[in-house]
Amino acid sequence: MHIAILANPDSWYARDLSRAATDRGHAVEVLPFRMLTAEVATGEAAVWGTGSPLSKSDAVIVRTMPPGSLEQVVFRMNLLAQLEAQGVQVLNPARAVECAVDKYLTTARLMAAGLPVPRTIVCETADAALAAFETLGRDVVVKPLFGSEGRGILRVTDPDLALRVFRTLERIQAVLYLQQFVDHDGSDLRVMVLDGRVLAAMKRRGADGDFRTNVSRSGQAEPVELTDEQRDWALRASAAVGTRVAGVDLLYDRRGRGHVIEVNGVPGWKALFRVTGCDVADEIIRNLETNS
Repeated sequence: MHIAILANPDSWYARDLSRAATDRGHAVEVLPFRMLTAEVATGEAAVWGTGSPLSKSDAVIVRTMPPGSLEQVVFRMNLLAQLEAQGVQVLNPARAVECAVDKYLTTARLMAAGLPVPRTIVCETADAALAAFETLGRDVVVKPLFGSEGRGILRVTDPDLALRVFRTLERIQAVLYLQQFVDHDGSDLRVMVLDGRVLAAMKRRGADGDFRTNVSRSGQAEPVELTDEQRDWALRASAAVGTRVAGVDLLYDRRGRGHVIEVNGVPGWKALFRVTGCDVADEIIRNLETNS
């Protein structure tokens, strides 16, 4: 197989996937999204990488979705969809990536699938956000609509700070995504799902009392055995978003009530590998072989 990996060439994940792919005898090309070009002519269309057509690849793995303008993001999604239309196996598919990067769409899909989610209000004006702040009990987590690894997330409990934050977000024409804060013990669960299978799971705990548990923010991780309910929630969450590979985050409040917080369509597994030994990269390559 020829496998293209859309990632920063210096990424640990690109190296790990390349290692797993070459160990199994596959050719690998790593390139960032910005190097892709599209060509359309009468009767043909192609997506090109650095001198070779990705349309001829057997599989494309999406390992990054870098920030960009609306035009750039839409163009990237269209490129992935074009590759799928030409018979290239894309992991994750364009529609799944599009849903997973959008926190509102993900939360709405999770709710529609009957999964428990924190109460969430999404709006575009500071006045609407201030009303939502009151409705949600003056303790909210403000998140960027697009984002990962805990970046840009802020807990707000003070009305004056809330006003400044909401006015600032309104000025930069951001969508204001407010989620009722779930009072918890500082830990959550990350479940790695691949095509309807739970590969492994870990418990993450925020560093120095940080409510954000991301290991990329110095959180600590340990392996965990999931209950049947937790496995069910993770699989249903991944299916609701349409992801083939996903990192599903589960959070429990101090009364033991669970919530599905996020479905990451470009999940990391460096910490997961360290604490569980699960070779996610090898699992992904084997999965591509099975579905080729």
